[in-house]
Amino acid sequence: MALPTIRPTTSAKGPLFVSVLAGITLIGPLVLHMFFPVLPAVKLAFNASESQIGLTSSIPLFTMAVFTLVYGSLSDRYGRRPVLLAGLLLFVFGSELSALAETIWTLIAGRFLQAAGGACGMALARAIARDVYGSDRLVKVLAYLLMAYAMGPMVAPAIGGYLADQFGWRSVLAFASGIGILITGLAYFVISETHHRRQNSPNRSSLFSGYGRLFKNVDFTAYVLQSGFCSGAFFTMAPAAAFLMSDYLDRPATEYGLYFLFFPVGYWMGNFVSSRLSGRVAIDIMVFAGSTLLILTALALAVLMVFGFVSPLTIFIPGFLLTFAQGMALPNAQAGALNVDHDLAGTASGIGTFMQFFWAAVFTQLYSVLDDGTPIPMVITVSLSACLSFTAGTIPFLRARP
Repeated sequence: MALPTIRPTTSAKGPLFVSVLAGITLIGPLVLHMFFPVLPAVKLAFNASESQIGLTSSIPLFTMAVFTLVYGSLSDRYGRRPVLLAGLLLFVFGSELSALAETIWTLIAGRFLQAAGGACGMALARAIARDVYGSDRLVKVLAYLLMAYAMGPMVAPAIGGYLADQFGWRSVLAFASGIGILITGLAYFVISETHHRRQNSPNRSSLFSGYGRLFKNVDFTAYVLQSGFCSGAFFTMAPAAAFLMSDYLDRPATEYGLYFLFFPVGYWMGNFVSSRLSGRVAIDIMVFAGSTLLILTALALAVLMVFGFVSPLTIFIPGFLLTFAQGMALPNAQAGALNVDHDLAGTASGIGTFMQFFWAAVFTQLYSVLDDGTPIPMVITVSLSACLSFTAGTIPFLRARP
C-alpha cells in the first residue's frame, strides 16, 4: 500500500526543509564514523577476531555504495517519498538490531541493514533538492548538503567515544536508532513527494534501464567520474597524512587531530565559494577550475615530498588546497550530473554517490598496496587521482566552448 501524501508543514524551500535534507544526508556518514571508537569494546564483548571486527566496518561501507544505486533507481520509478521513508525505517530497524545483538554475526547483520537504510539519505536528498530547486539554485543547496555530509566524520568519533565511555558501546547504536526515529518523523511531516513526472517516465519497465541512457551522455559520465576521482584524492591523503605524522615524523595523534582541521576547513571554504558563485559562473567552468587547482596542488605536493621537505605544514597546506578544490568542484559536478536528465535525477544521484565511494575505496586500497612508510606512495596515488580528475573535469569545459 502506498504511503499517504503529507504536505509540508513549511514552505518547500524554507529553512526547515533544507535542514531536514541536511539531516538525511548526515545520517549515513555520522553512523559509519560514530562506530569506530567502540570497536575495541565490541571485540572484547564478543571475543571476536580481527577479521570479524573488520566486517562491522567494511560491510557498511560497501553496502552503502551499492544501495545508493538501488535507491536512486527506485525513487525514479516509485517516487522519492516512499523510498526515502522505507530506507529510514530500515535504518532504524538495523540500528536496534545492532544494539540488541547477542552475537558478532547478529551485529554484522544489523550493521548491514543499518547501512542499507542509511544509504537512502545520500542518494535521495540530492535528488529531492534537484526536484524542488531546479537547476538555478541546485549548486548552492548541494553545497549546503555537502557541508552537512562533511560534518559526519568530524563530530561522529567524539560523540561515539563519549557515549561508549559513559554508557557502554551499545548506547552508540541506541543513539543512532533515536536519531533515525527523529529524522524519519521530520521527513514524514516535512517532505512530500517531489518527483511528479515518474508516471510518464519510459524507464518503468526496467529498474536499471536508465543507467545506459545516462552513461551515453558524455557530460554526465565526465561529471560523475570527476567527483569520484576527486574524492579518491582526499580519501587517500587523509589516512596517508596520519601515517606520515605518526611513523615518519613521529608526531603524537593529538597533533594530527589539530592539523586535520585543515581538511574540513578547506572543504567548507570551497563549498562557500561554490554557493556564492552559483548562478554567476557556469557549472563546467567551476568544475574545470576545481580540477585545475587539484592537479596544481598535487604537483606542488609531489615537488615538496620528492625533495625532502616533509613537515606537518608541507602536508596539510596542500591538503587544505586539495579539499578547497574538491569543495569547489564537487557541488557543481553533482549538479551537472543531476541536470542531464530530469526524469532520472534519482538514478543520477545514486550513480554519483556510488562513484564517490567506489573510487575512494580504489585509491585508498592502491595507497595501502604501495605504502612503504615514505611519502612517495601518497604522492603517486594523489597525483594519479588528480590527473584523472583533471581529465574528466576538462571534458565538459571543452565541449561547452565553441
